[in-house]
Amino acid sequence: MGLRSQIKTIKLRDPAMRRGAEVFLYPSFWALCHHRIAHFFYKKRCYFLARLISQCSRFWTNIEIHPGAKIGRNFFIDHGAGVVVGETCEIGDNVLIYQGVTLGGTGKDTGKRHPTIGNNVLIGSGAKVLGPFKVGNNSRIGAGSVVLQEVPPDSTVVGIPGKISNRRQNESPVDCLDHARLPDPVEMELCQLKQRIRKLEEFIGKEAVTNETV
Repeated sequence: MGLRSQIKTIKLRDPAMRRGAEVFLYPSFWALCHHRIAHFFYKKRCYFLARLISQCSRFWTNIEIHPGAKIGRNFFIDHGAGVVVGETCEIGDNVLIYQGVTLGGTGKDTGKRHPTIGNNVLIGSGAKVLGPFKVGNNSRIGAGSVVLQEVPPDSTVVGIPGKISNRRQNESPVDCLDHARLPDPVEMELCQLKQRIRKLEEFIGKEAVTNETV
């Protein structure tokens, strides 16, 4: 992803950006620049040099992206502090994530151990996506959620552990930043239980009246 593309992406995703020159003040800009260099050396099997660049970038930006991670086009990390992206993580196009996000593993397994993030995915601040599964295209993960299982496309995930609420998106999640209006699957289940209890109470009440009549 070139400089012009990064400026365009940041302008599109962050309304606080006023001028193109401000791109040089964004830690995510430098983190991605460093990652491209580190990833180049990683593919050349210069692992120590790749990790050295990665760790220096982590020191200056507070964003840790492993050199082995694969990142698509128009990727943007808003604010960026505390973001961690694991070695075998794969990130698609037009992905937006916020501060405190971890794309990590669940243990010391070998091979593929980090998530694959699809296209047009939004991951809210503080969310943890842990494991070698896929987050489907056009999905969004609410702030503070802990996701431990695969997420189907066009889904919203909230809670600890993350619960999936399937819903079609009328627009790309990264273009819809209203985090305060995410669905609450737990509340939805409680409402369903309340309705079942009310129906059971009504049924029991009718049965009691029938027995008294008899």
